Amino acid sequence: MAISRDFTAGSIPRHFRNMAIPTAIGIIFVTLYNVVDSFFAGLLSTDALAGLAISFQIFFLLIAVGFGVNAAMAALVGREIGAGRQRHAKRMACQGISYAIIASVLLTLLGYLIGPAMIRAVSEPGTFRDTATAYLSVLFLATPGFLVAFAANGILMAQGDAVSMTRAQIASFFANVALNPLLIFGIPGFIDGIGFNGIAISTTMIQTSVMAYILWRVATSDLMKRKDPPVFQPRSREFREITKLAFPTSSAMIVMMIGSFVVQLYLKPFGPEAIAAYGVGLRIEQMLLLPAFGLTASLLPIASQNLGASEFDRVRESFAFCCKVGFCLMLIGSMFLWFAARPAMAIFTDDPEVIRLGGNYLNVDGFILPVYILLFAMNSLLQAFKRPIFTLWIGIFRQGIGIAVFVGLYVVVFGMDSWGVWLGIATSVIAGFFLALVITSRVADKEIGGLFRSKRA
Repeated sequence: MAISRDFTAGSIPRHFRNMAIPTAIGIIFVTLYNVVDSFFAGLLSTDALAGLAISFQIFFLLIAVGFGVNAAMAALVGREIGAGRQRHAKRMACQGISYAIIASVLLTLLGYLIGPAMIRAVSEPGTFRDTATAYLSVLFLATPGFLVAFAANGILMAQGDAVSMTRAQIASFFANVALNPLLIFGIPGFIDGIGFNGIAISTTMIQTSVMAYILWRVATSDLMKRKDPPVFQPRSREFREITKLAFPTSSAMIVMMIGSFVVQLYLKPFGPEAIAAYGVGLRIEQMLLLPAFGLTASLLPIASQNLGASEFDRVRESFAFCCKVGFCLMLIGSMFLWFAARPAMAIFTDDPEVIRLGGNYLNVDGFILPVYILLFAMNSLLQAFKRPIFTLWIGIFRQGIGIAVFVGLYVVVFGMDSWGVWLGIATSVIAGFFLALVITSRVADKEIGGLFRSKRA
């Protein structure tokens, strides 16, 4: 059975170790999975590498709904468990699965309608555009696998199970290592390869398998094995509650992707090398942010259970621990970006211009890497407070308005080249941090009497 943990008692650091370590390991293998895709795309051509970057970002607009439902289920089910309402927790879990299935069907159809137009908006006619469009048309088949698996994993996280998804992600990586070259290049003399689209077919096959495994783990978890009857038939009350929490989180993720599109629009005059450099740079950045993802993903269920139990001091302790440990870890990542950015880029491409541009981006990124952990921690806490709408406003400011204004200022007004894009991204991140700090402090004052210490008598 899936592990069930009581976060309302015991050592906070130990709870983070039990949750964050397997979560971070899982994210490592997710990132390595994407690295494998980038590696094989790079073997094909720079156009394939750029096409992979842009098409996956469009696809991410759809699976952002999965992130939203994941956060919603971790918060809602976690709160019910913390408050001792196990029957309500099971019902909410069942509704979350139904919600994800319906959403995946609708979003797959939407993707086929608007995906090609979005690629045309950020690319010039030619091989680059054709490659990305064909790849995306296959990748949309993986939408249900991503969405339903994310929702089901939120249910497991609320119960303290961070191991099941990690196992699935490890298996996915090794499956991708085997399937990518087989589907792209085939076996000479026996099976013909299908080229770049083989990456998308591999992802579809693997993510569908992950979905099946995670659903099985949910079905055998302590929560679902209770005698209370499961309620999978859609119920308007639970669907509204899930939407209320999932929509702002999903929208914040979508805003992040829109911000990436804005960046790519500014990079467009500098050629596909600049776009490819940005795509590869993002993947390297994600690898270094793995501890942050693990810590902040763990903060959500830990804080949610303690909020349900009204253990407000433990909520503050959890938030402070997450920030302190994460900040120190990100300083190590910053040192890596300052001194090893270009060698890291060279792992994925031998194009000297892509390496140069990507190295510049990562050098700038090194200065803001510790800021990311603080932003992620505040976002997780706002989700636990059931106030994800504020994560949306922060995202709109940081990844929408901020990037458009600051990058435009550096590139258009000051006439800078790609350096202006990199500096504009960094400026928007720092400005977003200060806005998030003000908002999170005010919400914490109202919900638990203070963010870092209780202000209530």
